Amino acid sequence: MKKLLILLLVVAFISSCKKEKNNNVESTQGEDIAYASFGIEIPADGAISASEMYDQYLTMKVGDTIMSKVSAKINEVCSTKGCWMKLDLGDNKEVMVRFKDYGFFMPLNAKGDVIINGKAFITETSVEELRHYAEDAGKSKEDIVAINMPEKTYAFEADGVLLRK
Repeated sequence: MKKLLILLLVVAFISSCKKEKNNNVESTQGEDIAYASFGIEIPADGAISASEMYDQYLTMKVGDTIMSKVSAKINEVCSTKGCWMKLDLGDNKEVMVRFKDYGFFMPLNAKGDVIINGKAFITETSVEELRHYAEDAGKSKEDIVAINMPEKTYAFEADGVLLRK
């Protein structure tokens, strides 16, 4: 009897010590739409459309920044660890989104609509960095070597993301 009691206590202790990995993901509701939340918790309301964000980028130059909340569609996510994503701005333009202080990452299979909150800006991306992103995205060696000029990039540093479920 004593051995059974000790065994039950050990099993109860081990079970109580287990902790599930959360990865800072919460489910939130916005406009009756369910979202998975990454980074800081942000409300779903008040986001501008991707085309409105594109219009704002057109008025900016390298070095300008604005705080914004944008609703857009995911085009691509870093296939290595989810450390960046590209969103569709319309008119065959994309915005490169990174996450503040690498404080969170997106699921590798993330797709669909997101709402991002943070800082929008324009950068000039070096050839080396463009090749790195192409490698992360799984591009062929020929495609990577073909990158030979820097490009202006519409960029965004997100402190919070809502991924539509």
